[in-house]
Amino acid sequence: MGHRYFEAALPPRSDRLAADWRPHVETCIELFGPQRSMFESNFPVDKGQFSYAALWNAFKRLSEGYCQEDRDALFWRSAARTYGVEEALFQTEIGRTPQCAAPS
Repeated sequence: MGHRYFEAALPPRSDRLAADWRPHVETCIELFGPQRSMFESNFPVDKGQFSYAALWNAFKRLSEGYCQEDRDALFWRSAARTYGVEEALFQTEIGRTPQCAAPS
């Protein structure tokens, strides 16, 4: 995305990453929807730019306005479906019925 985090004295925190990426991420989710989007990482390649924890915490910040069903899609369900991984491996709440409303 053109950010030169490697030039800074300290790596960016998750709030900075989320702020920098928000316009791009929100546009993609608006265009494709959470069911056809997923968060991913480019580690270990990105290790020189920011920490793994900062990356995933930025994703948490970016998804704060979404319901649990949409967050599940962004964090794991879309990837499981795309890569053919059995979704039951990820479920921790048996019988949970996701309920979703549009993000505010």
